[in-house]
Amino acid sequence: MTAVAPDTRALRAVYGAFPTGVTAVTALVDGRPVGMAASSFTSVSLAPPLVSVCMAHTSGTWSVLRRAERLGISVLGAQHAALCRRLAGPAAGRFADAAWRVAADGALLLDGASAWFACTVEQEVRAGDHDVVVLRVHDLHLDPDVDPLVFHASTFRSLSPGAPRPTR
Repeated sequence: MTAVAPDTRALRAVYGAFPTGVTAVTALVDGRPVGMAASSFTSVSLAPPLVSVCMAHTSGTWSVLRRAERLGISVLGAQHAALCRRLAGPAAGRFADAAWRVAADGALLLDGASAWFACTVEQEVRAGDHDVVVLRVHDLHLDPDVDPLVFHASTFRSLSPGAPRPTR
């Protein structure tokens, strides 16, 4: 019996039932900020310290980011919903009104993140229409006072009790 793959709309809907944090994968390339939103971020290993993100083969932004010596992974805060939308949109306006800085090691990091990681590409594994990009963590920081941005069922949500209604 041959199994029929679910259509992509159904896959997106069911994948969306799993709430995730949202990260920004960023770098300074040729003196300019480059970045994109990624909700596929996950921890991989403690020793060595590794994390991963998944990048579509069709991503023009990833083809630019992968050239950077250091990548910044910023875990977006609850206040970053509009910035996240820009990071998922056209490349030209992604950093409009975004506050960012470059760390001593060259990683570009977004201000107001609930956490950040400075990384280098360790390995890329082809997986369907994406690559699983394994990143080695060289530096990191946590701001426990910043609530993370949560993405669930195509909607941004907050972990804070009494937070405003979700936004799309």
